[in-house]
Amino acid sequence: MKILTQLSIFLINEPGRLATLTHALAKDKNNISALTLMDSTEHGVLRLVVDDPPRAAALLERLGFQVSTTEVVAAEMPNRPGALASLAGMLAENHINVDYAYVTSGAPGGKTLCVLKVPYLNKAMEVLRKGLGRTADEGRPALVARKR
Repeated sequence: MKILTQLSIFLINEPGRLATLTHALAKDKNNISALTLMDSTEHGVLRLVVDDPPRAAALLERLGFQVSTTEVVAAEMPNRPGALASLAGMLAENHINVDYAYVTSGAPGGKTLCVLKVPYLNKAMEVLRKGLGRTADEGRPALVARKR
């Protein structure tokens, strides 16, 4: 579990914008480890976790994209039923709101990465670290810390 920098990119709703952006990151060898895309009538908001956020932001800004950064909590958890419920429950028990969240579909070793935007990053990290290692016998599935 760690605090990461997430990129938020405003995309005009027109064909090719997402392709241009993802091709540029691929050519730059900056891997996307998690993403979500929300749409509205005129634009979309693409949120990304990449290997090198400052380099990606500079590249995308040079290409004319509007980019902002936000710190988020990234927690690795088992890819199984109840894992997200466990994580959300720990935060709720400690009165920490989740502004938004998204998860990857899976990662090596059967894990998934959950990205959370919360108002109190350090408090959320503390709560989730304390909750690591709890077992299903204690009312929730165990979470696994991300190793790096």
